[in-house]
Amino acid sequence: MDIILLERVEKLGNIGDVVSVKDGFARNYLLPNKKALRANEKNKQVFEANRAKIEADNAERRSSAEAQSGNVEGKQVVLIRASSNSGQLYGSVSVRDIVDALNEQGAGVAKNMIVLERPIKTIGVFDVRVNLHPEVAVTVKVNVARSADEADLQSQGVDVMAAMFEQDVSGFTEAYDPNAEPGEIAIEEAEVEGEEEA
Repeated sequence: MDIILLERVEKLGNIGDVVSVKDGFARNYLLPNKKALRANEKNKQVFEANRAKIEADNAERRSSAEAQSGNVEGKQVVLIRASSNSGQLYGSVSVRDIVDALNEQGAGVAKNMIVLERPIKTIGVFDVRVNLHPEVAVTVKVNVARSADEADLQSQGVDVMAAMFEQDVSGFTEAYDPNAEPGEIAIEEAEVEGEEEA
């Protein structure tokens, strides 16, 4: 299906571009969200008549997004989650978790602005992109840790999992004979005690 873009769409085109997309993508996403019009003669005339207004509205939204970007750019959110000893989370960090944490800091972002390339399923520090406008994107850091102390270490650049495995875990170790059979020591002690009694 051929469509006329009403705003910039990543990997597709800019305002006014006539592009060909799959029918489902146009019908289910671009047309209902008012990101595009069907590319027929009537819509082309309507678009050309309103082009200046559409571009002015886009510029206004972009400038407000750029103003908001100063409030969001470089923020770091800390999410405390339970995980296994290997650092695998029990579950994963969702977009909603990130949005809630950012909005607690006064960022004012919505779920559809967060771009997670892949689910966050381990502890660590991750860069997450926030699209405030199709032409304005910023990056925030998401620090996933098991405790606040661990989050502080991670924010300083310490790899908590590597540090945990490097710690000296030597504790009480029992001396043993690797060649001994199970129960052999007890038998020898019994023989010695029997000889003493005789």
